[in-house]
This record gives sequence, C-alpha cells and structure tokens, in this order.
Amino acid sequence: MPSQVSVQELFEYLQAGNPVYLIDVREEWERDLAKLPDHLHVPLGELEARAGDVRPPEGAMVVAYCHQGVRSLHAAQFLEQARGIRVQSLAGGISAWSRQVDPSIPTY
Repeated sequence: MPSQVSVQELFEYLQAGNPVYLIDVREEWERDLAKLPDHLHVPLGELEARAGDVRPPEGAMVVAYCHQGVRSLHAAQFLEQARGIRVQSLAGGISAWSRQVDPSIPTY
C-alpha cells in the first residue's frame, strides 16, 4: 500500500520551498471545479496508457491527489509498480485541502 501525506504535511513541505510534483487523477469536469496549481492532469482511467507522461524532477516529492483520496491511492500504487516511482497519496484529497488549508478552493 502506498504511503499517504496529510494536507498539513504537504502544505508545510511546500511552504518550506521543497520541490513537489503533483498529479491530479480526477476527471476533467472535477478539475474544472477545483484544482491545485502547477500539476500534471492524468485521469485515473488514462493513467496506464499515459504513465510515460509522469516525469517528476529529481528529488521532488511526488503526490497524487483526487477528490477524497481513494483514486490517488490506486494511482500511487500503479505508478510505484509500473514505473518504480515513489508516489504518496494526498490523504483526504482536494476536499481536505479545501477544508484545512485553502478555503478559497471550492468543495464539491
């Protein structure tokens, strides 16, 4: 099972200026409602075919996120097995981020 990172841990990591590579695995309509800046968008259903698009920079924390953290766990597990990339899932997803870190990001 892939590891998870809390929204607070990710926020603090970003605030410290550490490199993060975000992968949004939600559908396009979800992304249109709410998103985090500077991310790669690959819906979970396309991830197997587009796994080569995932190219994190050396030393970056790789974090997959979705609405509530379920699809991102599947994405992280797939990428770890298929590509050997250590990926963390954002616990609670963008929903938790909106509630705990940045209320300006809409919830749905």
